Amino acid sequence: MNDKKKLSFNFLRKIIFISVILIIILGIGVFASKNDVETIKIVYPDNHETTVITSKTKIKDILSENYIIIAEDESVYPKEEENIDFTKTITIHKIDSEVPVVAEEQKDVSTQEILGQYSTIVEKIITEQVEIPFETITKNVASSSDTTDTVIQQGENGIKEVKYKVKLQNDAEISREVISETVIKNPVNKIIKVSNKITSRYGSRMSASSSEYDIICAIVQQEGGSGYESALAVMSSAINRTRSSSWRRYGSTVYAQFTAPGQYCYSIDSYWVKYLNGNVSSAVKQAVNDGLAGKTNHSYTSFRSAGYASKSMRANGTVIGGNVYFGH
Repeated sequence: MNDKKKLSFNFLRKIIFISVILIIILGIGVFASKNDVETIKIVYPDNHETTVITSKTKIKDILSENYIIIAEDESVYPKEEENIDFTKTITIHKIDSEVPVVAEEQKDVSTQEILGQYSTIVEKIITEQVEIPFETITKNVASSSDTTDTVIQQGENGIKEVKYKVKLQNDAEISREVISETVIKNPVNKIIKVSNKITSRYGSRMSASSSEYDIICAIVQQEGGSGYESALAVMSSAINRTRSSSWRRYGSTVYAQFTAPGQYCYSIDSYWVKYLNGNVSSAVKQAVNDGLAGKTNHSYTSFRSAGYASKSMRANGTVIGGNVYFGH
């Protein structure tokens, strides 16, 4: 009796176990079928709409399942042999009417795809050699002959190495910044000597070579300043000495008087040197030219800075610019 009960109990337990397994399998099937069910909207030619629930995917099957028949003068979109698309909409329309346009499906765009649409900016360091243009320097000198221009030194461009930081986008340069410059070769200035013909309006004419003219101009600006009258006053002192028996021992030319030992700044200091190579005012050049042509603005042979001139010098002389001119 006990054995029968035990067998019955084991049989019942097997039935219960199998039943549980079947229930689980059926539940999974139902869940899967529910997941395949879609809600589809159907639009008729008169714009009437209806909604159906189906697990079908082909248009023809969905219509047949819902007893919808397409008339001869009607058409369906998507086509009956196609599957339902992402719009979940079936449109029935008259053949002579316009087919509805379905918007293009929007796709998720990643950050990488967005950034990929923009071109990367590339930075490069480049080095180039660039020419340094030379300058042209003009030296004016007095001459008794016709006015002429003579090139005494040809100009030559220099070279410098320039380092740039360049930004490129799509291989096109969008910006350039100078980082450093290094001079490899300095430019050589072009020097032109302009010999100006001076016509004397003031008496006998004096001459000077181009180098003498340059030194005379430098001495005159150092002694008298950059103004015309003060420069001509210094010139006049040297001119008057060439005409004086007391001073003629220092030379018969203005240049000789200016460069005589112990007389003008030429032999006393070197401050005048900075005015060489034509680095004087145009007024000084005009005063020198007029002086060489014989013009003077006083009759004295000596001068002293106004701050150091005695009362006697002032009383017997004249003040022009910053100097007191006196003596014969």
